[in-house]
Amino acid sequence: MYAQNGSAFMADEDLLNTVLADLKRTVREYTTAATESNCPSVRRTFTDLTMDTLRLQGELYNQMSQLNMYTAPGKALRQDIDKQLQTAQQTQTKCQQFVQQKTGGAGAYAQAGNIQAHQPNVHSQNPYYM
Repeated sequence: MYAQNGSAFMADEDLLNTVLADLKRTVREYTTAATESNCPSVRRTFTDLTMDTLRLQGELYNQMSQLNMYTAPGKALRQDIDKQLQTAQQTQTKCQQFVQQKTGGAGAYAQAGNIQAHQPNVHSQNPYYM
């Protein structure tokens, strides 16, 4: 895209970063719309849009990464990820207990049982998640 004087409107890297950020925002918006929709066909439409947008975002990220226009974040320490997982599991347990308390044990959580959360591979000796 060029300005009226023939110079570039903005650097390619800046423009692509803007598009990448907008794709991420769009995924969040579509996900919200899908989770809040009551109609199955509307939910399916927003789910499909979410997946298509995630695919586009991934392709753009890969191209930018290959052109050294986007630097991936550093590796996370396994202990930091494990701590976050533990906190999320505790929150999930508290939420399930709250729902069971308020519904008298009836409802979706009572029948679903305890949902198994992701457990890190304890056999791996790599201190980082990738």
